[in-house]
Amino acid sequence: MKIIVRGIVLLVALALWPSLAAAQSAPPVVLFVHGNGDSSALWHTTIWRFESNGWDRARLFAVNLPHPSARADDTKPQDNRSSTEEQMRRLVATVAEIQARVGGERLVLVGSSRGANTIRNFLKNGGGGARVSHAILCGGVNHGVYADPAINPNSEFNGASAFMILLNTPDEVVPNVKYLTIRSDSNDKYAQPDGRFIGRPGQPTNITYAAPELRGATNVVLPRLDHREVCFHRLGFKAMYAFLTGREPATLEATPEARPVLNGFVDGYVAGAPTNLGLAGATVEVYEVDPATGRRLGNAVHRATTGDGGAWGPFTASPTAYYEFVATAPGLPTTHTYRTPFPRSSAHVHLRLQPLDDKDRGTVRLHRPRGYLGHGRDTFTIDGVTAEGVTEGVPGADRGVRAIDGPSRAVRVVLNGETLSVLSRPPEDGEVVVAEFHY
Repeated sequence: MKIIVRGIVLLVALALWPSLAAAQSAPPVVLFVHGNGDSSALWHTTIWRFESNGWDRARLFAVNLPHPSARADDTKPQDNRSSTEEQMRRLVATVAEIQARVGGERLVLVGSSRGANTIRNFLKNGGGGARVSHAILCGGVNHGVYADPAINPNSEFNGASAFMILLNTPDEVVPNVKYLTIRSDSNDKYAQPDGRFIGRPGQPTNITYAAPELRGATNVVLPRLDHREVCFHRLGFKAMYAFLTGREPATLEATPEARPVLNGFVDGYVAGAPTNLGLAGATVEVYEVDPATGRRLGNAVHRATTGDGGAWGPFTASPTAYYEFVATAPGLPTTHTYRTPFPRSSAHVHLRLQPLDDKDRGTVRLHRPRGYLGHGRDTFTIDGVTAEGVTEGVPGADRGVRAIDGPSRAVRVVLNGETLSVLSRPPEDGEVVVAEFHY
């Protein structure tokens, strides 16, 4: 069954599937599973929305899967890349740990992109059908990014691979688990009939815009949203909430807390990919900054050196303050990450340290982790100029950049309705400046 949601039209709850709210006094336990190369950090705005609609924080979990990027060939080991089997085993262990804490009740699993592969593999091949009540798959690559047995046949993103065929044969869903898929109409770069966005322009992918859908699932279409937004946009949350409860959420915004507590880990890159493994010995300082200039308002309000798990907190913040997070580690460039205010607590504020290319010296970066940037759809400027590095057509880049010449100065960065001011760094400093937005 397919539902198309346009603009802010209300999502009609399906009478065929009784609401969980009527079946139990407490909201269900939810585990969020990130996508390829991602981490639990992408989920904190979704978690805020669930909390703001009455979910107990203790019943909302987000996993960090080690080596989160997929192998080029799922059957062959690759440095700092994970196989489908490894991702599934980690999910099996995580679900078991959570069930031990909550009395064994069945969980809701929510996955983004590659996370859908991991969830579906667990449900079909890892015994997950008995442990999971609902599976919500957002921008799932459920029939591959392409389907061609002649091109990298062992990629988990090939709809003609043995892995994908097993997931989709003979049935695309498992019994006794209720499935929701959420997809774009035609704005998902990984669900395109043409191979332009996977490096094969003009060549057919053998999939369609509807590739994220599953037979036997409720399939929701959110027009104009991109590959990530279908999961992390307020309308994505709205579809999730209605599916689980049978009613509309009271709010689509995060209700502020008086004293949010923030934490997360520092991780790095190996072989060109993030690790999701805590980086020990990193130093993190947090400064409150003037939102108009990016200049620090006094001394550091938090300072820590990470231990084996890479944790840099906890830190009690103001829900209205703008912060600069400064992370340093031996052999890696100092990274200054400016953030819009955190209205609520989060244990998923992660800081990634990446080696610096010479071309990135003296630049300011705009990051949008929970969505992509689309020309004509989004406003994304650095110092009053549209950020570079964003391709035309279907939104497919989550960051833009601009070189800022001269000494350190205030630079205004804009993403749609959000604004940050940061301080640039001269190229000779070899430091990284990032403006990262929640939405």
